[in-house]
Amino acid sequence: MEYRLIGMRKSIHTNERAVFVKQLKKARLEAGLTQAEVANKLKCSQSWVSKIELGELRVEAIWLNRLAKLYGKSIEYFL
Repeated sequence: MEYRLIGMRKSIHTNERAVFVKQLKKARLEAGLTQAEVANKLKCSQSWVSKIELGELRVEAIWLNRLAKLYGKSIEYFL
C-alpha cells in the first residue's frame, strides 16, 4: 500500500529548511561558540553539529530546544 501526502514535498531541501539551517549557524556564531564547543556542551559529535548546520540531518524538537537554550534564543527564532 502506498501513501502519499497531498501538497507535501518529500525533499528536505525547501526554502523553510534553508532559513532554518541559516538561523542555526547564525545563532551559534552570535553566541560566540564553535561547532566543537557546542558538541562538547551538548555531549554530541562535532560532525552532528556540522551536518545539522548544512541541512544534511533533521533536528528533532528536543534537540532544537537544547540548541535554543544554549544559544539564548527562542524556538521561534529558528522558524
